[in-house]
This record gives sequence, structure tokens and C-alpha cells, in this order.
Amino acid sequence: MVNNLSILFIEDDVVETMKMNRTLVKLGLIHAIQEAKNGEEALRILMTKENLPDIILLDLNMPKVNGLEFLKIIKADERLRYIPTIVLTTSNNHKDLLECYEIGIAGYVLKPLKYEDYVSKMEKLLAYWSVNELIKA
Repeated sequence: MVNNLSILFIEDDVVETMKMNRTLVKLGLIHAIQEAKNGEEALRILMTKENLPDIILLDLNMPKVNGLEFLKIIKADERLRYIPTIVLTTSNNHKDLLECYEIGIAGYVLKPLKYEDYVSKMEKLLAYWSVNELIKA
């Protein structure tokens, strides 16, 4: 069974946010997206919400609380640690990749430059998580 997902999308770039929203429309997906512009804003959302997101899509390079700092905070929290967190980034730095997996991410996806490639990657990523049995907090 395919589930509609509740997604926390953490991205400081307005163009990237528009691209994600346009991709969902193009694919005809009706996942519920809540947006945060940085890790600090995302933490406020997570700490005040009773219904946690099914997955988190996270950029690494952000102001205030960056992606790596955000990951360390949520993975140390009993309530938040099991939310699958997928990094969406332009960084193909092997050190970042390794550190993210050591912290406990569910996936690391490089944002492609071409929009068609981005749509293809997001379609596969969201299809995968839509059929997973996810923990409902």
C-alpha cells in the first residue's frame, strides 16, 4: 500500500523549495510538506508538534543550526531519533557523507543540476518511503 507522507523539508534556498513543490505537483503527489528555512526553525517545529513527520528531507549547508548540528540533536532525542532523515545536498564531500551516516541518516542524495534529473530522483525517493512501514510517534 502506498501512503501519503508527512514531510518536514528543511532548506534555506527559496529556489530549492520552489523546485521541490513544483516537483510534487508535476508528479501528482499529495504528500503534506512542512517547510523550515534552517535547523533552528525545524527544531522548533519538531519540539512543538504532537504529530511528527514521517520523514525529514534535510539540506546540510544552512545558517544558524546547519544540517550536521541538526542531525546530532535529533538523533540524541528519544522522541525524534527514529524519524528517517534523508540528506538532500549539493555536497559530494566524502567527509560529510561519512559523518552523516555515522550520525544515523537514512539516505544521502546529491541534488542534480538538471531539473529532469531532480524530478527523477525525488520520484524514486518518495516512492520508496511511501511503501515503507514507518513509526508513527
